[in-house]
Amino acid sequence: MTLEPFPTDWTRALCIAAHPDDLEYGTAAAVAAWTDAGKEISYLLATRGEAGIASMAPGQAGPLREQEERDGAREVGVHTVDFLEGFADGVVEGGLGLRRDLAREIRRLRPELVTTMTYADVFPSGGLNQADHRAVGLATIDAVAAAGNRWIFPELVEEGLEPWEGVRWIAVTGTSNPTHVMDVTETFDRAVASLAAHAEYLLALGPHYPTPSELLGQILGDPDQPGRYHWAATVHAR
Repeated sequence: MTLEPFPTDWTRALCIAAHPDDLEYGTAAAVAAWTDAGKEISYLLATRGEAGIASMAPGQAGPLREQEERDGAREVGVHTVDFLEGFADGVVEGGLGLRRDLAREIRRLRPELVTTMTYADVFPSGGLNQADHRAVGLATIDAVAAAGNRWIFPELVEEGLEPWEGVRWIAVTGTSNPTHVMDVTETFDRAVASLAAHAEYLLALGPHYPTPSELLGQILGDPDQPGRYHWAATVHAR
């Protein structure tokens, strides 16, 4: 199947994920190309990843991983990195509270493109998807609709956040049926640096875990074009 080129006629994007480092597993390569083109990119994380390091208590891991996310974002030109409040790593539930809080940020930041991670049970590789990824991914889809409807979460209007119907595309990464693709060969090294910024987290995964370059090579590498890298997503037009 021939994939469509990723849309470029937009100026603002909001990239939503469950944990620090989620965006660095591929999406950051696209983000680097977008910021190079002058587009305004914001990151929004549902949690601080505080349960992600087995040898480190959450009270220590959360601030560390938050800083690693900010450091990694800067490598690809992103300076707006926000975290939701009230959602704990590993136990995110996809209820109305999560949908409302995501809708609030969409109204506040007014993106034309929203990206998120697949909410399927399994990745194309066959590996099981995490509960937090599934909850945040699906809630993001629903939050885009809620952000544009005055009568859903009317308390947001009371907060001064008018509905935002300007989201034109939702891009879902890590799917088995991508529709659009972009060449990220020129920004691959910056994506590697972005993932490498999560140094303490990666160190905790052990010596046999792939290096950032190896891992992103596996995710973004094109077997038909050695030395070229591509990022793909399922894009829903609105």
